[in-house]
Amino acid sequence: MHPAPSVILFSTLSGLGLGLLAWLGAGVAAATGWAAFWWWGLGYGLAVAGLLASTFHLGNPRRALLAFSQWRSSWLSREAWASVAALVVLAPVALSDIFALGLPRVVGLAGAVLALGTVFTTSMIYAQIRAVPRWHHWVTPLMFLGFALAGGALLAGQAWAALGLIGLAPLMLLVWHLGDGQFARAAQTLGTATGLGQIGEVQVFEQAHTAGNYLLREMIFVVGRKHAQKLRGIALVLAAGLPALIMAVAPGAPAAIALAAVLHMVGAMTQRWLFFAEAEHVVGLYYGKR
Repeated sequence: MHPAPSVILFSTLSGLGLGLLAWLGAGVAAATGWAAFWWWGLGYGLAVAGLLASTFHLGNPRRALLAFSQWRSSWLSREAWASVAALVVLAPVALSDIFALGLPRVVGLAGAVLALGTVFTTSMIYAQIRAVPRWHHWVTPLMFLGFALAGGALLAGQAWAALGLIGLAPLMLLVWHLGDGQFARAAQTLGTATGLGQIGEVQVFEQAHTAGNYLLREMIFVVGRKHAQKLRGIALVLAAGLPALIMAVAPGAPAAIALAAVLHMVGAMTQRWLFFAEAEHVVGLYYGKR
């Protein structure tokens, strides 16, 4: 599928921000005063920036509020409600940490659960789409949560964040290994798509459209295998390898955390670009693209 910049920014920034907010809410990264102010501000800034970026991919961003109305059937709507709930519940916890008010940590734990629940609902927007076999798999939510937890721990300055970052490497490899075979395992062909496969091999005689259209622009995108392999290597090194090494060598150093965070963010965006670019939508079968 076509990797829209707004969706890449949304899924990357909101995941990092909500992951950081989850650790802050749980009290793992404890601070008061200005340190708490900057930490909570960073978490809220990333989360809100990511959520706002998602509206730019809507056909009419002014109708974004309508997303709240379909919570019974839409993971997008559930994500909207979960994100608002997480940000609202964590707000008094942030104020408590900044001004040392002593709010019971159980409120922060509830907010942490809501923050990670928001990341899960984001992942399910993609995992529930049967028409994209690469996403329709249990590993998709695991990947989103893994990036949120590891990236959040990194931004929270935790020395053990290196272990979480190292854990991202096999997780990314698993995502790619399982994803590469998902379309074949789904056994979707032009014959099954048209319902004509029972009478013989079906081939495209002529394109369905004589000009470009929404489906060709958004649902059918082909990235060269050679380029994909290079980008996978870049994602592994930047999202997991180098940040983990930096955190292991200089744990707790502000400059090291900042450098590791920037590298991780670039690697996470590279991985997320591949997440969309390598996704094969079954509608491509009608155009002979799969």
